[in-house]
Amino acid sequence: MTDRVPSSPKMSARGVNVSYGGTPAIQDVSIDIDMENVTAFIGPSGCGKSTFLRTLNRMNDTIPSAKVTGDITLDGEDIYSAAMDVVQLRARVGMVFQKPNPFPKSIFENVAYGPRIHGLAASRPDMEAIVERSLKRAGLWDEVKDRLSDSGTALSGGQQQRLCIARAIAVDPEVILMDEPCSALDPIATAKIEELIHELRGRYAIVVVTHNMQQAARVSQRTAFFHLGQLVEYGATDDIFTNPRQERTKDYITGRYG
Repeated sequence: MTDRVPSSPKMSARGVNVSYGGTPAIQDVSIDIDMENVTAFIGPSGCGKSTFLRTLNRMNDTIPSAKVTGDITLDGEDIYSAAMDVVQLRARVGMVFQKPNPFPKSIFENVAYGPRIHGLAASRPDMEAIVERSLKRAGLWDEVKDRLSDSGTALSGGQQQRLCIARAIAVDPEVILMDEPCSALDPIATAKIEELIHELRGRYAIVVVTHNMQQAARVSQRTAFFHLGQLVEYGATDDIFTNPRQERTKDYITGRYG
């Protein structure tokens, strides 16, 4: 699927550096992320793609030795400014992790948790509507609608990951970050998550970190290739895979290293 011309970036990063205990992990990364296209981050293990992803909702704040410099904005607003409420930021920029991590609560409570904390539902019927809408958007409603009081941890791996996506959607985010969301899933569950990413495109700005190049080619319209902490190349997915401009990108795509 070709990339659409973005109206304007949803998030922008300029000259971003990340170090852990003084050791550089990311160097001078600049990138724009928009609503119209799914963006994939690819590259070998340890290349910095997940580290950079975590700068976009300040998850690196939870690591005492991490230092982030440079500018990252969401709708033009500096997300690292002292005025930015980090809890609010993480509601606007949701995250889905590599391993499904539902709370040890009911399916209903997993989805209702965020809206309850953020005061998004005025009444029980409001909350029920948010839960239903979120589960429908995550393609899970028909499978769980008759057992919302069952534990979220009793679902299959693929269903748990879609529950985590429903949980992220429930607080009405603007951006969804997915860190290798299918790496713990079987091929059928993976296909469902990929289908879901297609359906969510345009409604949220979506960034997917994946080590699976075929998956990046299937789900994204823009691809960023990271290597040794640097952003080597960023452009239309079709171009990156068929006509890369950088030798390092070409070597990675053709399997010379990985």
